[in-house]
Amino acid sequence: MSTLETVAKPRKTSAFKQLMSMHWLMAGCYLVLFTGGTLMINLPEDTPVQDAFYNFHKSMGALTMGLLTWRIFILLQVWWRKYTRRLPTLTNEWMKKFALHTVLYLLMLAVPLSGFFLSNSYQSGNVPFFGITLPDIFPENQAVVELARNLHFWLTYTFLAFIALHGIDQWKVVRATWRRIVSAIRGKSVSRGG
Repeated sequence: MSTLETVAKPRKTSAFKQLMSMHWLMAGCYLVLFTGGTLMINLPEDTPVQDAFYNFHKSMGALTMGLLTWRIFILLQVWWRKYTRRLPTLTNEWMKKFALHTVLYLLMLAVPLSGFFLSNSYQSGNVPFFGITLPDIFPENQAVVELARNLHFWLTYTFLAFIALHGIDQWKVVRATWRRIVSAIRGKSVSRGG
């Protein structure tokens, strides 16, 4: 690579790399939450297996809230480094991406909070974090359980729709990432089989 190419290629900061690592870690967590949640509600009611799925689902939801806090901290570092040098150019493309990411971050917060609302409304002290009972955020209130259930359901599927929009918006990145994953899997299967 020539010196000119090195200068022209943008360098990514370690904070940006941390942000992308958090992005993929949280994407994995949401994949587990969406698939596990779908399985969980289709299991036989009030069985030990369903209870285990619910506890795992709630623990993963609490984990995503913690990861979101860390992710926002890293995002603020990236923004500080990037936008203290120069303000963004407010193009339509930038504003569209900003709006989409803002909605995604709000939903990353709203979905687990609605899950806490549902769990706390149903029964006090039933949100575990991998064996540790978390303090209630909302009071127990059987009268709002159905509202909380609907809120969690609709926020979750709204979030899923916005994730799909984000995937479409970042299709080149999604395709390149998928190719790397497939290539890595094929490389491992060849090395095991050969």
